[in-house]
Formats: sequence, structure tokens, C-alpha cells
Amino acid sequence: MQIVLASASPRRKELLEKIGLKFIVDASDFPEDAFNALPPLARAKKLSAAKAFSVASRHPESIIIAADTFGVIGRKTLGKPGSPDEAENMLISLSGRMHRAVTGLTVMDTTTDKTISRVVQTRVYMRQLTREEIIAYVKTGEPLGKAAAYAIQGIGSVLIDHIDGDFYNVVGLPLAMLAEMLKKFGVQVLKG
Repeated sequence: MQIVLASASPRRKELLEKIGLKFIVDASDFPEDAFNALPPLARAKKLSAAKAFSVASRHPESIIIAADTFGVIGRKTLGKPGSPDEAENMLISLSGRMHRAVTGLTVMDTTTDKTISRVVQTRVYMRQLTREEIIAYVKTGEPLGKAAAYAIQGIGSVLIDHIDGDFYNVVGLPLAMLAEMLKKFGVQVLKG
């Protein structure tokens, strides 16, 4: 059965390749600002499911994987910054504080319509950053297009003091949870 990644994220694509899955990419065009009124965990779950459903009709007899990741600090959701100024403001708000990386993850079988959605959270503790560090990091361009304005797997790794939870969730795809979910669809990541 064909596996479809419903995401344009190069990081998610790299992670699926890393665990040896054979798949194709068909990015969902479902708007990421949908469901903004929902609490963060419900929003993440609903967004990932909506992304899976948005590509399902194009892929009969397939397994669809969809995800949505964002940061949460207090009650505020931090998506992808739209400008360097927005990235700078996000990083100022995260400096010296704990926030959560939240990923909604959905796996769907388009043959049976069986769908499982889960939410994974990781606590991320950012060290206290100087204004100069924030400006220098934003100038690298890395924060643009990244949830909460940093890439833990890139230069942004130097901003993080420590995490509590799944590292790959912060990158954008919780691999351990995904492997468990795929098993329920007869897809084994580790085969004997």
C-alpha cells in the first residue's frame, strides 16, 4: 500500500526517509490558520486530521500521514513567523522561558477510512538570550518558516537549554508515536 506524506515540510520528508519509509509527498493546502479559536491541543489534532482528509480523495488505497506543529507559550500559539520582526518578537517572548512544542499527528487508511489522530507535546526550555543573539539568529534566515521561530535541529540548537520529551516532535514529526500508529495500519517501521 502506498504511503503519502501530506506535508511540504522538508524536515518531515527527511525524518520519514531517516526511518526507511517509502512514500510520496502530496502537500495539503488546508489553511494552517483554521481552528484558531480552539485550545492548542484540540487545534493541533483537528488541523492534522483536516490536512489528511484534504489529500485523501487523490490517493485511493493509501496510508496518509499528516501533521501540524506549533509552539505554545501560556495560552498563545506560535506558528511560523511571517517576517524577521515577527521572528524577533517570538524569540524575545521565548527567551529564558519554557514553552511547549505541540504536534497533531494523523494517520489515515483511504481504503477503509480508518483514521487515528494523536497529539504529542514536548517541553522546550530556552536559555536566556541577549538581544544581539536574537538579532544574529534572525539574520541567518533560519527562523522564517519554522514554528515558534527556531529550528532545534539547526543553528537554533544553541538557543535551547534542554527539553523534556520527544526531540523529533520539536523538529515536527514525533517518530516514536508515528511508528506506533503505523503498526495499527499494518505498517512496520522495524521489520524482522
